[in-house]
Amino acid sequence: MSLLIPTLASFITLYSSLLIIRVLLTWFPTINWYNQPFAALSQITDPYLNLFRSIIPPLGGMDFSPVLAILALNFLGSLLTAF
Repeated sequence: MSLLIPTLASFITLYSSLLIIRVLLTWFPTINWYNQPFAALSQITDPYLNLFRSIIPPLGGMDFSPVLAILALNFLGSLLTAF
């Protein structure tokens, strides 16, 4: 059990970084999300983001679901590091 919590906290940190990269890349409209490595990044992050997209639909063309998704991951990571 002592190895599981730090490993899970490291995974959450890495996944949060991937989410931030994904959000930053959406600012570039010329990126083709069907080409690698962008397709792999999309396949990794979209299932998690879709959970929050069902809660918060895009408002005025802006997708705020990544903000909630990253906040949820950071909250979970801080809970894990408290133990």
